[in-house]
Amino acid sequence: MLKNKAAKNFKEGYSCSESIVKAGIDAGLLPNEFLSCATSFSGGMGDRCLCGAIAGSQIIIGYLHGKGKTERARALAKEFIEEFKKTHKATCCRVLSAGFDFHSPERKSHCTNMVYDCAKILENILEKESQTEKV
Repeated sequence: MLKNKAAKNFKEGYSCSESIVKAGIDAGLLPNEFLSCATSFSGGMGDRCLCGAIAGSQIIIGYLHGKGKTERARALAKEFIEEFKKTHKATCCRVLSAGFDFHSPERKSHCTNMVYDCAKILENILEKESQTEKV
C-alpha cells in the first residue's frame, strides 16, 4: 500500500515529495528516474509553498494519466486537491506546518501524517481509475 510505504520512507529520511514518489516507484507505477525529479519539490519547492507530498502525488498522477495516456491528469489533479482540502483546508506547506519549527520532531510527525494522507488519497484515486478503465 502506498500510504504505509510513503510514511515509512519519510520516517527513514526521504523528503515529503520523494517519499510519495519512492512509494510509487516501489509499487511499479513509475521508473526509478523519477525519484531525483521529486527532490526539487521537497519542503514546498524550497520556499514552503505547495506541500511536497501533494507535488509528489501529482507527479505520479501526471505520469500515469497525462498527455498521450488517459488524458485525465488535470481532472484527477483537481480531484486530488479537492479531497485533500476537505481535511486540511490548504495546500501550502507554510500554512499546513504553521506553528511548528521546521526541524522539530513535532513537525516531522505532523508531516508524516501529511505524507500518509496524500498517499491515501492518491491510492483511492488510482484504484478508482483502474476500476473505471476495466469497465
